[in-house]
Amino acid sequence: MTVIDNHEALAKQGETGLSEAGARDYFELLKPRVMSLVVFTAFTGLVLAPGHINPVLGFIAILCIAVGAGASGALNMWYDADIDAVMSRTARRPIPSGRITPSEALAFGLVLSGFSVVILGLAVNWLSAGILAFTIFFYAVVYTMWLKRSTPQNIVIGGAAGAFPPVIGWACVTGSVPVESIVLFLIIFLWTPAHFWALALFKMRDYEAVDVPMLPNVSGIPTTKKQIVVYAVLTAIVGVAPAFMGFASLGYGVVAAALGVIFVHCSIAVWRMADGDVKMVPAKKLFGFSIFYLFAIFSALLIDRLVAVLMSGSAGGWL
Repeated sequence: MTVIDNHEALAKQGETGLSEAGARDYFELLKPRVMSLVVFTAFTGLVLAPGHINPVLGFIAILCIAVGAGASGALNMWYDADIDAVMSRTARRPIPSGRITPSEALAFGLVLSGFSVVILGLAVNWLSAGILAFTIFFYAVVYTMWLKRSTPQNIVIGGAAGAFPPVIGWACVTGSVPVESIVLFLIIFLWTPAHFWALALFKMRDYEAVDVPMLPNVSGIPTTKKQIVVYAVLTAIVGVAPAFMGFASLGYGVVAAALGVIFVHCSIAVWRMADGDVKMVPAKKLFGFSIFYLFAIFSALLIDRLVAVLMSGSAGGWL
């Protein structure tokens, strides 16, 4: 389907007011890949937090966080439908492809947002619900409606939205936001620029076509490559912090350090990449490894916690 076809499909939706979308289309509207990462990091925060939470409440908490993340994705797709129709990697999304109308997506996102926040507050605690509400607002309004189209630092500031889930998970258990949860926040927050700017390097034409001021398009490739290295180094440093702060073991610290070294190595490969490199292979490799890095770091934290629980002989310490 071409860009023109996409706009025609949207126009037809506007005439009828309703689409023939199925469950799969609405599920895609939730950005399931992003939602899965949100769920995983939130679950890690919930497990690492000291204290206990009833397994049923823990399940409800994770479900609400997942629904809230999906709601954010739906609101993002609603607002960005115009640029999604032009960019090659997003043109097949439900709204620009004509499978869901913008009004349906907006209503869907708003209903899920309210549902997730209210249920989390009533079932678990209102601090975690408040942070979830702020996260949805930050992603849908501050990042999507303001930062994304106004500043090349959009992903740096906007990355905070994706970094809140482990904080929410921690707050679900303790009803507080201690420094340990902030460290988990910082791992994701500092990881986001290197991860996303690697993608932006080999998708520059897409962002240029829709006039979104991503760093490579505004400040150039050389500046972007340097910034990627800086954030990769910062991420690697903060990644080992849980071991030094005592809420993860030395074994975790070794694994995190090794992952950090590889992350930095991949970023240096991007820095050394020729500015005129059309294939952008180092950037694509960094983008791929960055996803693995975050998954591996939080997996290591979970495994480290499980080992500690098993060694203590207290299965109840898992949740």
